[in-house]
Amino acid sequence: MTMDCETRISPTRRSLLLGGAALAAWAYIPKFARAADARDPRLVVIILRGALDGLATVAPIGDPDYAALHGSIALAKDGPNAATMLDSFFGLHPAMPEFARMYRDRKAAVVHAVATSYRERSHFDGQDTLESGFPGPGRVQSGWLNRAIAALPRGERVSSGLAIGPTTPLILRGAAPTVGWSPVNLPNAADDTAARLIELYKHRDPALATALSQGLQLDKLAKGDAMKPAPGVKISAMQQVARGAAKLMAADDGPRVAALAFDGWDTHAQEGGPVGRLAQLLGGLDGALAEFETGLGSHWRDTVIVVATEFGRTAKINGTSGTDHGTGTVALLAGGAVAGGRVIANWPGLRASDLYESRDLAPTMDLRAILKGVLHDHLGLGERVLADSVFPDSAMVRPAKGLVA
Repeated sequence: MTMDCETRISPTRRSLLLGGAALAAWAYIPKFARAADARDPRLVVIILRGALDGLATVAPIGDPDYAALHGSIALAKDGPNAATMLDSFFGLHPAMPEFARMYRDRKAAVVHAVATSYRERSHFDGQDTLESGFPGPGRVQSGWLNRAIAALPRGERVSSGLAIGPTTPLILRGAAPTVGWSPVNLPNAADDTAARLIELYKHRDPALATALSQGLQLDKLAKGDAMKPAPGVKISAMQQVARGAAKLMAADDGPRVAALAFDGWDTHAQEGGPVGRLAQLLGGLDGALAEFETGLGSHWRDTVIVVATEFGRTAKINGTSGTDHGTGTVALLAGGAVAGGRVIANWPGLRASDLYESRDLAPTMDLRAILKGVLHDHLGLGERVLADSVFPDSAMVRPAKGLVA
């Protein structure tokens, strides 16, 4: 069944929101060739580490086997904390009202029953495959987004990537130069000490000095009044990071490409249904998407956000009201440049005979097709470079069409 449904942390604080850490990596591309067609596109990739339960995030409520498999954590279209129905078949988790609004406005879309080419269930190897862009783990020490940046048509000024956080995510490592900055390594001293450090590196290593300066700017954004919630308002670590990132990306000389990674999505026990642990996580992600929309201002119309995870979770809940490592899951698209208002899925079904290895949602779409489609239509990368350099050994995976308005 094919569905194309049309319906109108602070980076230094690793313990916020259920222990979810956040890393951010930046590509500074103040100008590049797409400016010739009066567009100034932004791309944000959000990695959810730990494996997102796609069947709980966008529930196939219309599938007759869904409710029994997901049991006590299954979503329903009626009753308390009902799912937001995206169409007659799929319902969105109620913790994501901002994404639901974007979906209604045709600025968000869901890709369901999607996965990378990895078919085992190791977080480490799954994340390696997702971020490297290779067909399997352990192949390279560079990421597909960094290789995509290296292949972008050059404009007047293009500088190296800047990574902010304890480590640079693999997705933005290697191939093209990336400068790393870690707030935990910056001296815990007054601003003048940091300024002297930056001044020192201006002569010894200008690229590192720029990285330190921009990193300090983000740290101030994360800690400053602009980042603090109003009294009585709770803001998650994900929202804090997104707010600072959006403010930097909205600047004329700010980054055009960003990669963020949020931890904590491994819901083996007490996952919760419409309320509970997963609901808190999804609420934080939903708030982060809204922060990008608000913070980017007029640039939102030229923005695509891709949310992906290393693999899904089992179709049947386990004995601790959680889900174990699985295969098929969802990817989310949001942004003013997204051709949204649809669930894109070739639905495999949830009967026992339909499940992958009798336990998981069977993947029917390759995540690389979605990523290629965004890079091709949004940033202008050709199919040849996508197949040869960005996602090697993927010529058989054609870019998905029509994802960008």
